[in-house]
Amino acid sequence: AGDCGQPRDSTWTSHSMGKILKQIKVEDIPADCSEPVDPKALEQARGIVDSINEKGEKALLEWAVKFGEIKEGESYVLSKDELKAAYDTLPADQRGVLDRVGARIRKFAQAQRASIQDTETDIPGGRAGQTVAAVDCAGCYAPGGRYPLPSSVMMTAITAREAGVPNVWVASPHPDQVTRAAAHVAGVDGMLKIGGAQAIATMAKGVGIVPPANIIVGPGNQWVTAAKSLVQGKCAIDMLAGPSEVLVIADGTADPATVAADLLAQAEHDVEARPILVCTDAGVIDAVDAEVQKQLEALPSPNKETAKAACEKGFVVLASSIEDALAVSDKVAPEHLEIMTKDAMEVGMKCKHYGGLFVGRYAAEVLGDYGVGPNHVLPTAGTARYTGGLSVHTFLRIRTWMRIDKAEDCQTVVDDAIALARMEGLEAHARAAEQRKL
Repeated sequence: AGDCGQPRDSTWTSHSMGKILKQIKVEDIPADCSEPVDPKALEQARGIVDSINEKGEKALLEWAVKFGEIKEGESYVLSKDELKAAYDTLPADQRGVLDRVGARIRKFAQAQRASIQDTETDIPGGRAGQTVAAVDCAGCYAPGGRYPLPSSVMMTAITAREAGVPNVWVASPHPDQVTRAAAHVAGVDGMLKIGGAQAIATMAKGVGIVPPANIIVGPGNQWVTAAKSLVQGKCAIDMLAGPSEVLVIADGTADPATVAADLLAQAEHDVEARPILVCTDAGVIDAVDAEVQKQLEALPSPNKETAKAACEKGFVVLASSIEDALAVSDKVAPEHLEIMTKDAMEVGMKCKHYGGLFVGRYAAEVLGDYGVGPNHVLPTAGTARYTGGLSVHTFLRIRTWMRIDKAEDCQTVVDDAIALARMEGLEAHARAAEQRKL
């Protein structure tokens, strides 16, 4: 999996010599990292998940102490009061940032929730409908490794709350004060100070005062992803996320410095991240590459080293037209898709496969990361072909019902049910339907 997403050596062109972003042909676009679960991480996660399923809190405490997440005898849970204290003692300007970001995430989530409602319609002899209801408990994961992500706490937990989930818990290893304060702004019921597979197993099983989650959501490292794959079935999960991706469609009107900055913003996430540029203008491609190298040198460590490694795994495609650029984008089905072209909205609306769409120079993907409204937990590795990002809908169940008020008006349905049941060889079904004959 180490070279997943890298173009083959044969795809290099003379243009790419001396460039940090390799230029490749459309037909040589590398395959997606379609298997997000690392086999070694899966084996390690399985041992952790199995031990917590078997021994519960005892195993959890052992793993949390072993990984240095808590000290012997220390609680692995932060209460609502402790989270509030973290918020109350933050500087006022930081509280203001969290409050504003939380409000924008909440507003968009409320609009999503309003887009799907209970409904009913006529059926022969009666009525049928659907009810929309949230799950009882959600577990939300937020990374806490190289860069703690309080934004992910709010993106996941606020969305769950606005969906109507009554019990919302969040897990994040070594949460700093801002992460704890973000959990307060999100209104969670409690926070686990642990991460990795042990956090996922704990939320799936329910350990101590932590209730079993009906769904677990949020991004994480390879052990988190592996553990989510193991608990899926016992509870739902949002997705199995891989390394971050951004694809920018650009033409001659694009600003090279802005394009380069956005490529680097994703590249600094992880050495496996994929920054991709699809552009119709060779001059812009050259200018973007020069800007990437210039801006890379100005980044601090370790951001510079991480972003450089990711850029070397990214690539550029010179498209002959915007239509060809759209085809390339749909082939990749990127997590983040930016449009920096003339008539950007028109171009964006022609795209078929992406996690999140960012239209125009000022719709920076980082604004999506930090709470302009739509969620930043998005599908990676080409999975945007069949699924969308995290939303209130992730936490909802659509349940249907039917009622027959006038048996005489549904006799044709009864006859059809009897006939179809016998076509399928299910005689008991047919006889159950016959009980409804008049």
